[in-house]
Amino acid sequence: MPTDTLELVCPAGTPAAFHAAVDAGADTVYCGLRDDTNARNFPGLNFSREELADAADYAHARGVKILLALNTYMRAGQPEAWHRAVDDAAQIGIDALIMADIGLLDYAATHAPQMRRHLSVQAAASTPEAVRWYAERFGIQRVVLPRVLTVPEIAQLITEIDIETEVFGFGGLCVMTEGRCSMSSYATGQSPNMNGVCSPASHVHYEERGSKLVSKLGEFTINSFKEGEKAGYPTMCKGRFEAHGKVSYLFEDPTSLNVVSVLPELIKAGVTALKLEGRQRGKAYTKKVVSAFRRALDTAATGAVPHMPDLSEVMEGGKATAGAYQKSWQ
Repeated sequence: MPTDTLELVCPAGTPAAFHAAVDAGADTVYCGLRDDTNARNFPGLNFSREELADAADYAHARGVKILLALNTYMRAGQPEAWHRAVDDAAQIGIDALIMADIGLLDYAATHAPQMRRHLSVQAAASTPEAVRWYAERFGIQRVVLPRVLTVPEIAQLITEIDIETEVFGFGGLCVMTEGRCSMSSYATGQSPNMNGVCSPASHVHYEERGSKLVSKLGEFTINSFKEGEKAGYPTMCKGRFEAHGKVSYLFEDPTSLNVVSVLPELIKAGVTALKLEGRQRGKAYTKKVVSAFRRALDTAATGAVPHMPDLSEVMEGGKATAGAYQKSWQ
């Protein structure tokens, strides 16, 4: 059912970023534990159990919800870390779990039925049949939709399902099947959806070659930058390669998703929540982006068209796109 606004779901990779998100106007904040159970499992990020409990208290005292991302896939025969995370989240009072693994969804539905279950984008459920299957089997109450659907496709999907929908609004774009990048796994030996690391920093290297700076992921050269050119973080899908004598970004230019221009359309389509990305970013990024989208959503709720906030300094490549929401190549 369409509403006049969207729930603003914001990232927090550290307790400091969590406080910044809440204070900047988040309706909901999502975070992860400091282990393989979440898809941003990087050194220096995420929460201990004590920090998670403190974050929950801070959020709930201010009327904000807290979600826990358990969005990696359990290892066969070794489900203990994921099961323990569900149990601890229930004890702490987390408002919802974000999951993709069907075994973990089943465990949560059985052992913590009082907690909401959200289907992670890592499940890549983008059809009514897929979404209904998860809802019927595991009682999911929200689906995070993959970044491959246009606004009309999302609107049509919403008419055919009976649960909440969440879409991405700002941040990095994943051009592979969500979270299942075989290329990153091949280059580093670590899987984004098993170990929670896409292009882990431990495998990133920069080398000076004459006047150029070369970025590498593992043993693979990803990009070469001229003197003075801004050097991006090396990910396989956003590398610049030479093919048929032409140098270009073969898969996608480094750019960030920004859906401010289509917020009224997403609201009209009946979307429930807007998700911002950035759990790998600091509290300054969190404050700036959350504040900008808080203002944009408040403006859109009045029926006015929100202005595009100037977020170029925190965008990948300093550029933005509406992505598949305005799929102009069809």
